[in-house]
Amino acid sequence: MKLNKIFKILMVVLILVSVGILVWGFTAGWTDQAVEILIKWTYAMVAIAIAATILVGLIISTKNNPKSLIKLGIGLVVIAAICFGIYMVSPGNPAVGLTGEQPEAGTLRITDTILNLTYLSAALAVVSIIAGEIIIAIRNK
Repeated sequence: MKLNKIFKILMVVLILVSVGILVWGFTAGWTDQAVEILIKWTYAMVAIAIAATILVGLIISTKNNPKSLIKLGIGLVVIAAICFGIYMVSPGNPAVGLTGEQPEAGTLRITDTILNLTYLSAALAVVSIIAGEIIIAIRNK
C-alpha cells in the first residue's frame, strides 16, 4: 500500500513540474534556452517512462515467474531491433521551412526516427482497435 502512495505522489510531482516547465516555456517565449529546456525535460520524461516500464517488468517477472524474464528479454530485443531498423530507414532530411541554422545531420536523423516510431505506434494502435472490435463482434455472434 505504501508503494502505491509513493507512485501517486511521484506522478503528481512529475505532472506539476511538467506543467510548470510548459507554462514557463510559453511565458518566456520561444527562446533557444526555453526550447532547449523543454526538449531536455521531454527526454528525461521519456527516459523515466522507459526505465520504469523495464524495471517494473523485471521486478514483477522475477517475483512471479523467473522464467518469464526470457520473454521480457526477447521483447526488449525485438523493440530494439524495430527502433534500429527505423533509425536505419530514417533519411534525416533538412528541415523544410526552417529559416535559421539547420540542426546537425544526427539530430535530424533522430528526429525522423522518433517521428517514424510515432507513426508506427499510431498505425498499430488503430489496427489493434479495429482488430479488437472485429474479434469482439465475431465472439458475440
